[in-house]
Amino acid sequence: MWSSVVSVAFLAATLLCLALPAPAVAAARSTTLSVLSFGAAADGVTDDAEALVAAWQAACRVPRATVLLPSGHRFLVSPVTLQGPCSARLTLQPRRPLQWLNFKWLNGFTIQGAGTVDGQSITSLQNSSPANAPQRSTGHWHSSGAKPTLVRFYSSFNVTVRNIRISNSPQCHLKFDSSGSIKVKNVTISSPGDSLNTDGIHLQNTRDVEIRSSSIGCGDDCVSIQTGCSNVHMKNVVCNPGHGISVGGLGKDNSLACVSDVVAENINVQNALYAVRIKTWQGGVGSVRNITFSNVRVANVATPIAIDQFYCDRGGARCANRTGAVAIAGVAYRRVVGTYSFQPARLACSDARPCTGVTMVDVRLSPAAGAPGTVAPLCWNSYGEARGTMEPLGVGCLQRSNGYAMPLTQPFNYTC
Repeated sequence: MWSSVVSVAFLAATLLCLALPAPAVAAARSTTLSVLSFGAAADGVTDDAEALVAAWQAACRVPRATVLLPSGHRFLVSPVTLQGPCSARLTLQPRRPLQWLNFKWLNGFTIQGAGTVDGQSITSLQNSSPANAPQRSTGHWHSSGAKPTLVRFYSSFNVTVRNIRISNSPQCHLKFDSSGSIKVKNVTISSPGDSLNTDGIHLQNTRDVEIRSSSIGCGDDCVSIQTGCSNVHMKNVVCNPGHGISVGGLGKDNSLACVSDVVAENINVQNALYAVRIKTWQGGVGSVRNITFSNVRVANVATPIAIDQFYCDRGGARCANRTGAVAIAGVAYRRVVGTYSFQPARLACSDARPCTGVTMVDVRLSPAAGAPGTVAPLCWNSYGEARGTMEPLGVGCLQRSNGYAMPLTQPFNYTC
């Protein structure tokens, strides 16, 4: 599942007091299964993953069950996957710090409580060590190895994650892949702004998602929405620091990418690189459509509004120019207000497939105090209309057409 370097890191991680009870209404009649009864040593040295998996499997066969890692013990676990299908709904309720969880094939599952999932990765990602030398002392690993996601769901449905804290992941903090009917509420995600590739919530091939009343601080996208996602609704989300709410990057290596029906409302972004962004690679195919960003407040954000169809994250290496592009249509920015430190809006759309149906309504952005230098807004091959207040005036630089940009240099030869 992961490289041997990462496996060593998992063996150095600590797992404390993990409980998997049935819903509260049935708690009184639930069966409690302690991992100590399944051979866990709980000595902080021996790998207890086998005992944890055995207890989980037993709980899966019981309609109402609790898997308990008792307090007062120290559990060490190697990479662990807790998978279904199970015979009844289960709930994971952490009461103390826990780490490194991969869930698969679950239906009707909840993580809730006041606990923390802590990756302990703040300093190790910046350490310089001999190649392939794992950092064993505190659950860290050398950055040359593959870095895992802290909490990951794969092919799972009707999942709820609420009232927990996830921090210091080596990569994504909370990831949903090939899943559906997802609810995230009152979750706090926290990592330093300079921690590389540490997305807060990462969605891929996942539909019907609600993210509400959550606070995210990380070194990359606070919410990353990738290909195969649709019907994603975010409300009352704070991003500080990070790279904002991002759709993409999409279409890398000429791939098909499809994202639709995304709504982000009542979003507060502070001390970030972007606020609301769509990014695609040249050469991709597919579409991004029906995206709405409304009631977005920004403070000290470099570029609050961005569409980048020339995205390239290869550092100093240049990305080759290509004629193909993921089509972008039907994007609305409504009531985006606050301060920027570099450029209020940058809409850099493809020459082959310009952005169409872009709407801006009541956008009011002013330079942040002490900003070293700002540049004017950019609208390149971006078609639509601006209404209401536009500050600065250049933010409304959209080109007008009848909703279409013609001619298109490539036919639509894909299906989303």
